Amino acid sequence: QVQLVESGGGLVQAGGSLRLSCAASGIIFRINDMAWYRQAPGKQRELVAQITSGHSTNYADSVKGRFTISRDNTKNTVYLQMNSLKPEDTAIYYCNTTPYLRGAWGQGTQVTVSS
Repeated sequence: QVQLVESGGGLVQAGGSLRLSCAASGIIFRINDMAWYRQAPGKQRELVAQITSGHSTNYADSVKGRFTISRDNTKNTVYLQMNSLKPEDTAIYYCNTTPYLRGAWGQGTQVTVSS
């Protein structure tokens, strides 16, 4: 059974930073491409950043240059370093594989950026 547990969210002022973590179990982590997604109130879930098994990365235009995705295969964990946060980054952040596994969504972690 796949389990993804996100943590590290919180309330931060605009311009601040947060580091999100996602611990994965039930998958062979090192061979999976992983991603961070987010869902803001009233909006569809969107892909924010992805990292391949070979550590290549790709970002949504809205976060490019501000967010950094990384992974530690020894800990089955993927990270999202978020700098220069903006109010429009406010959302629930989730991790999953990419393409995502439908039944694997976790609870997510809330990120709220105040102006």
